[in-house]
Order: sequence, then structure tokens, then C-alpha cells
Amino acid sequence: MKQIPLSPPALTLAATAFAALGSEQRLAILRRLVRAGPEGLPMGTLGADVGVEGSVLTHHLKQLVSAGLVTQRRDGRRILCSVAIKQIEDLSSFLLSECCADQGGHLKGVTHG
Repeated sequence: MKQIPLSPPALTLAATAFAALGSEQRLAILRRLVRAGPEGLPMGTLGADVGVEGSVLTHHLKQLVSAGLVTQRRDGRRILCSVAIKQIEDLSSFLLSECCADQGGHLKGVTHG
């Protein structure tokens, strides 16, 4: 089997992001924020939409923010949460960057962005 070279910083960032997504609730939160787009959602709306509220929501958001997948900003008294689109794109690119390399870089039905 061929050794796969991995860039330590990229590997560390990807591992951190995937660890943050290792919870069904955090994955649901991220998916809801992806649907909301760059404007994001107030924490209360987000929590109600995914069925996670209060300190549990705060805990999960802290993990996602720490992994760089979610951003938060104040809007008056509300806290708006948004998906970090660039980081999600980078994570997807990390996974697909060597897709099909062992088959000449092409696999039917697989496209690279």
C-alpha cells in the first residue's frame, strides 16, 4: 500500500473539525446553519429548530466555534450563529484532494471542485 503524505497542519485542522462533528447534535446544528446561509440564525431559533437548547446548545456551539466551523456575532441582544463556509469548503477539499489518485485521478461520477 502506498504511503499517503499528509501535511501535519492540514491533518490536525481536519481532525479537529471532524472530532467536533462527532456528535449527532453538533452535526444537526451545522446542517441547520448551512441551510440558513451566511446570515445565520439567532441562537434561540437555532436551538428550537434542532431541538437542543440552553447550556447544551451553548456547549455544542462552543465546540463548533473552537473547530472553526461556526462563527458567532452580536446583533443587539441576540447572538447570531453562522456556518463558516470557507472552512467547510476547505474541509471538503481536504477529503477530496486525492480522490481517485490511485486510479489515475478519475473515477466515473466523481467531480472535483
